[in-house]
Amino acid sequence: MTYWDPIPTLRACAEGEPLPGLAQWVPAYNATWGARPHAWSERNWRNVPGPFYGAATDTCWVGRGVAPDHVLYDDEYGQEFVYRQPATPEETHRVMAAAWQDPMAGFECDGDAHWTPELIRDWWRDRGRVRAWADALDRTWSLSQDEHRREAAGGARAYVAHIDHGLGDYLRGYLFWLQEARPARPGESLPGL
Repeated sequence: MTYWDPIPTLRACAEGEPLPGLAQWVPAYNATWGARPHAWSERNWRNVPGPFYGAATDTCWVGRGVAPDHVLYDDEYGQEFVYRQPATPEETHRVMAAAWQDPMAGFECDGDAHWTPELIRDWWRDRGRVRAWADALDRTWSLSQDEHRREAAGGARAYVAHIDHGLGDYLRGYLFWLQEARPARPGESLPGL
């Protein structure tokens, strides 16, 4: 799998490029990116490796409204985190929209500066922990009387499916990207996890 870098899309929005179909959610570039210098140390352990992550976000449960294929809520505080990194401009816009709605400015996009091959491999080795968490969340929230929890249970199922099918390939592509500062060309070997 070739890694796709979402940061140029984010930068284009910073320069005023509109977000197709999401203007009502993201009227302008989120000027709060980088506003929390200690965000990396506050990141939610459930975030999948990549440039975007949630760290001490709000607990309003609005991120899935615009980015249901990327954002999920934890069951401790209801904070948002990124369970699937964006792989297209539209997906990037959706993650940005979720971040823009967070009044705590808890989302960041500087994961590339923090993730190392060792940290990614550690996360992958420990993926059973997050998988078990998401599976338990699905079992609990899918039976909830609260419609928002039942909806979020679908995100937990999607997270488990992503861990089981596709996340490993994404992470190998991301490792290559971090090490080589470019996506892998067809046929190039990707690093192991």
